Amino acid sequence: MRLSLLAAAAAILVPVTAYADDTVSASMTERELSFERVFASPSLNGPAPRATQFSPDGKYLTLLRNREENAARYDLWGYEFATGEWRMLVDSAAIGTGRELSEDEKMQRERARVGSLEGIITYQWASDASGVLVPIDGDLYFAKLDGEVTRLTDTDESELNPKLSPRSGYVSFVRERQLWVGKIGEEPRPITPKEDDTIRWGEAEFVAQEEMSRLTGYWWSGDESRLVVQRTDEAPVGIVTRAAIGATGTRVFDQRYPVAGSDNAIVELYVMDSDGGNRVKIDLGENADIYIARVNWGPDGHIYVQRQNREQTVLDMLKVDPATGASEVWFTETAAREDYWINLSDNYRFLADGSLLWWSERSGYGQFYRFDGEGWTTLTSGTAPANAMVGVNEDAGQLFYTRTDDVLTSQVYVTALSGEGAPTRLTDPGYTNSAGMDPTGETLLITRSATDQPAQSYLATRSGEEIAWVEENALDADHPYAPFLASHVAPEYGTIEAEDGTPLHYMMLKPEMEPGKQYPVFYYHYSGPGPQIVDKGWGGALAQAVVDKGYIWFALDNRGTANRGVDFEQPIYRAMGGVEVRDQKRGAQFLKTLDFVDGDKIALYGWSYGGYMTLKQLEADPGLYAAGISGAPVTKWELYDTHYTERYMGDPREVPEAYDTASAIPDATKISDPLLLIHGMADDNVVFENATEIISVMQENNVPFEMMLYPGYTHRVSGPQISPHMWNSIFRFLESHGVTPPE
Repeated sequence: MRLSLLAAAAAILVPVTAYADDTVSASMTERELSFERVFASPSLNGPAPRATQFSPDGKYLTLLRNREENAARYDLWGYEFATGEWRMLVDSAAIGTGRELSEDEKMQRERARVGSLEGIITYQWASDASGVLVPIDGDLYFAKLDGEVTRLTDTDESELNPKLSPRSGYVSFVRERQLWVGKIGEEPRPITPKEDDTIRWGEAEFVAQEEMSRLTGYWWSGDESRLVVQRTDEAPVGIVTRAAIGATGTRVFDQRYPVAGSDNAIVELYVMDSDGGNRVKIDLGENADIYIARVNWGPDGHIYVQRQNREQTVLDMLKVDPATGASEVWFTETAAREDYWINLSDNYRFLADGSLLWWSERSGYGQFYRFDGEGWTTLTSGTAPANAMVGVNEDAGQLFYTRTDDVLTSQVYVTALSGEGAPTRLTDPGYTNSAGMDPTGETLLITRSATDQPAQSYLATRSGEEIAWVEENALDADHPYAPFLASHVAPEYGTIEAEDGTPLHYMMLKPEMEPGKQYPVFYYHYSGPGPQIVDKGWGGALAQAVVDKGYIWFALDNRGTANRGVDFEQPIYRAMGGVEVRDQKRGAQFLKTLDFVDGDKIALYGWSYGGYMTLKQLEADPGLYAAGISGAPVTKWELYDTHYTERYMGDPREVPEAYDTASAIPDATKISDPLLLIHGMADDNVVFENATEIISVMQENNVPFEMMLYPGYTHRVSGPQISPHMWNSIFRFLESHGVTPPE
């Protein structure tokens, strides 16, 4: 992409400041947010583009843009740099059939966290920039830039994991557990055999999709002559009979679900020609009880496979000869501590000289390194974790990445590939930022937000100079959130000390308060490993709706959460439901010291791991909280999958005592505070048995509680009508137990 072309075609970016326009402010009237409006269209966050890509020839920037009248439906749009104009490239409603997706595709979408979206979910540019491959409603289309759309498949079965080969000579996909390949314009055919129902070709197994962020099971070579294809044997995996209880009937699925301590699927890799010939098995080692984390073709023509041991404490990078399948260990990554694990990442890239950029937590914090086949060069360092690779400009010798600064914001930095010199920040520290980059490493696409500004995105040079808006999303009079700006509350931030003195960050949003009155708290938490809840980005409208009801919104990140280094995450090792409970208790105790907080009206809410934590907190400290809402909780870790659970808890066959302590079942009868249990009855992630087990224990022991179950819904209980139903139910529950604002 040519920067001169960009600069000539696009307007110069002028940063906006929320509320700066007095005429806008004067036109805004105070209005209380309802849950119905929070989840309706248009989204109160404004436009939410996703899947942004640069065309291979640098002439277009493309993205999926949601519709104003239906925020869940996405169409493909393109920005042509030469004209400076946006236009819709593919109208999802014009080509979609509305055909029901196969169960396999529905499950894949759940794994990719796009199950609630409609229209175009993903797309891929042809290498010659002639058009894009667009999957929609289970079939494939090729859309040219002149508006011509060609349908490539028309079947009752879904075409899963579709791809164009690197030179766009072939289209490939998975159908009925086989990998299909065909030249563009010709009929595809299967290149892998049809085997037993337990054998899948070309698909990532369940735990790879759900827990390893690996959604594909085949990989093209750069010259598109060969492919690496995964063969998965699910026969060893136990079956969970999942009753998808719906409003008008029940469908029963025998789902292969590897619970902690059980056998995983057997995963093998084969190299083959584009027609399936010359098939060679890759040597993955003698131990079959492993995980295949990532697979790549290197610039030297070798295949590189990341092999992780089941304990997730060792990761070997295998270098594979594609002609013979023979492999050798190129290097080995080990966990930063004996009582820790390896966090998988997509933050790596081969350079033209064959060296590898690699992200590791070996120093105690995530940082970038360069491996030349013999030794390592440190590219970033310090206690501020580098968390994502943005792009590389090899000609300029630069690495672009994001880093967590002051715990609460993420910034884009550039540093030298040589490891020399200090990194340079490229973004405004008043925002929290993420970024992507064009393949040449010349143009940044930066997305930023702040507590008073929903997500914006803009193009910038590699020196950080702003070029043009992609989505300004200004909070002006036309913004969907404008009617509610007058009552918008900025979060307050602070820290409290954990029992060992570690500072824990919190955020608090306060309603309009009267002197001398005390207010209830809606204590929002997730608490599990991974997601960071407290930051200085845009929080969305949900918290504002709760505040408008007269509640204080409070959240705290306990030890075990991400972006603060190994030592901050480590305390949950083989001890889930322990340190998190104690840290969140410190949050409740802190709230009770505030004179504007009604200490008898602190209500907990959490979903998934947060739902589990609600149960553990109510069990550990009866009377500390006024009520608890537990959404889709894991109640017994032996019921959750191998890769996630064993990473933190170990194998239950080896450390059963850790699982006994972590379980929410044994102490369920200690819950004496009001409890609302919520679960989707077709949940294929945290299976419904988690709910039925604790329901049974509490009923058999005459322990009162309430529940709201959602027929037909999976782990994602959401929608324009279902979401407000759930949230209204939550607040009716709180009101029925007196957890209400002062009169």
